[in-house]
Amino acid sequence: MNNPLLAISPLDGRYAEKVDYLSQYFAEAALMRYRVLTEVEWFIFLFNEAKLPGTKILEPTELRILRSIYEQFDVVDAERVKNIEKVTNHDVKAIEYLIKEKTKGGPIEKYQEFIHFACTSEDINNIAYACMIRDFSERELMPVLSGLVQEIHGKAQAYKGLGMLSRTHGQSATPTTLGKELINFVARLEREMELLNKSNYLMAKMNGAVGNYNAHVVAYPDVDWKDVSKTFIESLGLNVNLYTTQIEPHDCYADIFDSVKRMNNIIMDFVRDMWTYISMGYFGQKVVKGEVGSSTMPHKVNPIDFENAEGNIGIANALLEQLSSKLQVSRMQRDLSDSTSLRNIGVAFSYCVLAYKSAIKGLSKCEVNEKKIEDDLADKWELLAEPIQVVMRKNLVPNSYEKLKELTRGKTGINKILVQKFIKDLKIPAADKKILMALTPTNYVGLAEKLVDDYELQIAAGQEGCGPSGCGGCQGCGSH
Repeated sequence: MNNPLLAISPLDGRYAEKVDYLSQYFAEAALMRYRVLTEVEWFIFLFNEAKLPGTKILEPTELRILRSIYEQFDVVDAERVKNIEKVTNHDVKAIEYLIKEKTKGGPIEKYQEFIHFACTSEDINNIAYACMIRDFSERELMPVLSGLVQEIHGKAQAYKGLGMLSRTHGQSATPTTLGKELINFVARLEREMELLNKSNYLMAKMNGAVGNYNAHVVAYPDVDWKDVSKTFIESLGLNVNLYTTQIEPHDCYADIFDSVKRMNNIIMDFVRDMWTYISMGYFGQKVVKGEVGSSTMPHKVNPIDFENAEGNIGIANALLEQLSSKLQVSRMQRDLSDSTSLRNIGVAFSYCVLAYKSAIKGLSKCEVNEKKIEDDLADKWELLAEPIQVVMRKNLVPNSYEKLKELTRGKTGINKILVQKFIKDLKIPAADKKILMALTPTNYVGLAEKLVDDYELQIAAGQEGCGPSGCGGCQGCGSH
């Protein structure tokens, strides 16, 4: 697609400049390259590790020739694969034939029949997709998520002591601090990032047409094929699944998609809160010169980045939900419905990245309006009904709750004078009365600030999540 204005998908059109680099993982040419990688590394493994009878140890020069096929794989190679596929009408067989073309006339030609040896197409496909997801997760997904967490964390630290009115059910509620509400999202996201790192055990199989090593055993009955497949798959940084049909059942993909979906829901929660805070005036937005907020209302500065994030998360989650539920189901030993579904993994993940970047951009444009937040809280003296009735209960004052309800519920004009007169008239110990008299809506924030500080201590001690500085990511095989 030379002209993005003609693209069907906004990922390839309107948003191309933000996500087109992800084509290195998810484009058709990228899938071909990962397939070539799998075919080549399997060939090398059979010779240099499994040492099958009839093979030989490959020399360094031969290894360089073989690995250059995927290391230097480009659009010209991809177009050649498509031309071969026009004849074969089979995409993986076209990969095999390309590799045979690339090795013709060289030292490998004699052994070309070991290319795609004992493989079904799904042996190649499942490893290719697993490597694709692994590389994207390690190099792109986790870093951009860490970047968003860092942005939220920075504001949480800066405003950990800024008292703020809570809004339970959309109504005025017990005060909190802005920093504490933001650190909640940091803790939630880091928990999910840690879970994703722990559960990112991408599984793969290399066991033939229906998962039984049928052809393998006939050709080489004395080889421990279970161990060969296990060792090969682990050499690629993946985990072996020994119990499959023709396809690896993709249960591990569902784990990953569901984890990402949960992270997306947390981010959705965050961007909707930010949208609401902006509408309340708690955050202002930096004005970008030349931008227009409305075609008719010149004054408007809209929270478009948070709205963009919300919309794209919705699309991503719909796709992730479909992929998660679909890919675990395949009729009998294999049907082809997973093939077209798998090709949309990149679409789902690209919408995730697009949403995360929008959230980061939106947050970077936000400026806290401390005066508005403080003013909104300062005259809410009815909020002290909660601590007053709790201290009354502590001192066994009858009908404590009911007395404060009578004083405050649905009433207007609740002010400092009225509240402090009520406290002075209480028959409770002087020490408790002194504490209550010192309370204001602004300082009634409990341990909110300390909770932010304590989270920092947990991070430093390595007790919570990945830490706002970013996670270590997953470990790849290092072979490409």
